[in-house]
Amino acid sequence: MKVKVEVSARHVHLCQKDIESLFGPGYELKIKRFLSQPGQFLSEKKVSIKINDKKIENVSVLGPARRETQIEISLTDARKLRTDVPIKESGDIANSPGCILESSRGEIIIEKGLIVAKRHIHVNSNDNAAKIFKNGEECNLKVETKYRSIIFCKTVIRISDNFKFAAHIDTDEANAAGISGETFGEIIKL
Repeated sequence: MKVKVEVSARHVHLCQKDIESLFGPGYELKIKRFLSQPGQFLSEKKVSIKINDKKIENVSVLGPARRETQIEISLTDARKLRTDVPIKESGDIANSPGCILESSRGEIIIEKGLIVAKRHIHVNSNDNAAKIFKNGEECNLKVETKYRSIIFCKTVIRISDNFKFAAHIDTDEANAAGISGETFGEIIKL
């Protein structure tokens, strides 16, 4: 089964309280462009992630507002920030470290929410893959490129009525496979 492979760069999901703390009372994120997953968008806002004296600037803020703030980075970013960051499914921020988020208006302390997102495949409940896999099940994702071919083991299947069929990997994983441009992978059931 083939699936489009999309690369997810570092980004931040903010709860409404943190949006207002960073950008002003009553502020709502404005859409710069829609992302592939329905209802998700790149906003016009950027923030910096800071831990002690280490900082990553110009990090995109995605919308819409979430229930809890979550910061998704790569393992390379974690090394730059000199911190240990768990690899977790998006939305699972329990036992994750925090950081400082900075905007042009000031900064806020985030107590938890800094993660490296586990690679995953979004599956709509009506897709054929939803008949083969269960939500949370793992599979392998084989990606062949001009430069390198790779099998990403332990790729999580995430099923929802709100998803569009696509695999998401981070920039470290994309670089390891030499991915550029439109790329497809093959889902291998374990």
